Amino acid sequence: MDRAVDAVTLGAAHDMSLLGLFLQADIVVKTVMLMLVVASVWVWAIVFEKVTSLRRAQRAADAFEDRFWSGGSLDELYDAEGAKPAHPMAAVFGAAMTEWRRSSRTSGADIARGFARERVERAMGVTIQREMEAMEKWMIFLASVGSTAPFVGLFGTVWGIMNSFSAIAQMQNTNLAVVAPGIAEALFATAIGLIAAIPAVLAYNKISTDLARFAGRLEGFATEFGAILSRQSEASLGGDAPRARG
Repeated sequence: MDRAVDAVTLGAAHDMSLLGLFLQADIVVKTVMLMLVVASVWVWAIVFEKVTSLRRAQRAADAFEDRFWSGGSLDELYDAEGAKPAHPMAAVFGAAMTEWRRSSRTSGADIARGFARERVERAMGVTIQREMEAMEKWMIFLASVGSTAPFVGLFGTVWGIMNSFSAIAQMQNTNLAVVAPGIAEALFATAIGLIAAIPAVLAYNKISTDLARFAGRLEGFATEFGAILSRQSEASLGGDAPRARG
């Protein structure tokens, strides 16, 4: 009878709120919970930064392409945006124009033979790769959290259940009041792991798709610009800068 009363008293002493479960948890379970909470906050910070930067890059690319295809002087566009690019598409354009100008100053014959175009395409390819690597920063963290957070939470669950069995052995009582607190703490760790993992997986898939589309857009622009330079190469042996057609 005394053991039953002790068990009921033990159950009543436990605060079953979320904060109470955390404060009363074992140090190992607390560590797991804190790690998962920090990971979850970091995930949301990365998601906000990626979504914001992608939207900003898309808007800047839209404005840049409007100017590029307006039929104006590409020299003026280069001086305005390409020399000191503020977004990925301007960086690709700037790299191409810089290489074109360098080649035109070196030898007009190189332009006629297509050597300049090869160097321009190589410069644009390297620039695209560099810009996309910068935009994809921290994406591996999203993937890692999405794949490992449930297992980290599961570790906390296993540890909490082990504590529950220890409590049963010490109290020599299988009353729910003895078992419930440890199980609740364990399940709380699992829940936090899922809270961290699910948004990370969804965000990783969505942002990865958007980044791939933007990379395709940059590559499409590079292909079109390379075609313009190819058409201009025969008529611009002296190295005159090309003009985009509206």
